[in-house]
Amino acid sequence: MRYENAILELICSGSSHMTAEQVFLALKKSYPSVVLATVYNNLNSLYQQGRIRKISVEGQPDRYDKNTRHDHLVCRRCGRLSDIHLADLTADLERQTGLSIEGYDLKIQYLCPQCRAELAAANQENRSSDL
Repeated sequence: MRYENAILELICSGSSHMTAEQVFLALKKSYPSVVLATVYNNLNSLYQQGRIRKISVEGQPDRYDKNTRHDHLVCRRCGRLSDIHLADLTADLERQTGLSIEGYDLKIQYLCPQCRAELAAANQENRSSDL
């Protein structure tokens, strides 16, 4: 496809876990005539080919990532997505299930430092106003 390589480069060059709309806006800078449907079609094609990963987080748009072995931290409050490199669990999963595992997508939920600080500040403010 015409834009496939440019989209693949955008996804693989950074660590920002772009949404389709973010890919569209970035691609539009170099290809002003591109349309959002074309970006979606190319992303779906790249995903089906196994050249990129699609990361789904409940309540948020799908995000796209390079197809390298890593896992993700997902903030349960703001949805921020960060890469984390943990030991590969494939062999353990295969042993436990008795199946040949092609891959897995581990998303660990946590509270990111920014959200933790905001909640702590809000709690402190609430305690102060109760006095």
